[in-house]
Amino acid sequence: MALPPNQVFYVSAAQVNEWRDEDAAVIVDVREGDEWEEAHIPGAILMPLTTFNPANIPDPQGKHLIFHCRSGRRCGLAAEIAVAAGYKGVIKRMEGGFIAWAASGFDSETG
Repeated sequence: MALPPNQVFYVSAAQVNEWRDEDAAVIVDVREGDEWEEAHIPGAILMPLTTFNPANIPDPQGKHLIFHCRSGRRCGLAAEIAVAAGYKGVIKRMEGGFIAWAASGFDSETG
């Protein structure tokens, strides 16, 4: 399924970090629980792709809604599922996923 170009966009880890610092982002992590336990972005919401339900996507309330995974593939699948289910909001995909986030040296936490 091709995602609507006006609804799903790629953004860099640096941009996500900037929005997070400004409290202007809702970050949804679609990795699995074991990956989350190893390390995750502080303040992110865990919604594993294996149990992903678009009805549970938080209302971003004017903030940027960002999906991310390990490398960028699963967040695309989550975006496809959301759009197919009728989600109308804009979804940003963090390019390079958590790998890019960690490589940039941005904050993460465990547990």
